[in-house]
Amino acid sequence: MENQITDLFGLQIYTDKGMFVGEVEDVVIDVDNKKIESIVVGKVNEELFDLRNSKGLKIPYRIISAIDDIVLIRHLQGAFSGSGSGDE
Repeated sequence: MENQITDLFGLQIYTDKGMFVGEVEDVVIDVDNKKIESIVVGKVNEELFDLRNSKGLKIPYRIISAIDDIVLIRHLQGAFSGSGSGDE
């Protein structure tokens, strides 16, 4: 099944442990190798990330597990500063 890259914009991003990360705001493409490099996160969950001194959040495409109605990423231990368990 083929999708357009623009279909990704606005999709909610969750870890495979059910933690809300944010929404897809943009996509970074490696044009030379014709592949998606990362997704840029907007509406970032402030309970998980402190972005006051950063330029934003990018998620490497390699940690994306699935894309359908949402984007599902692998939950990387220690990558999230919040203690959210996904039970919220």
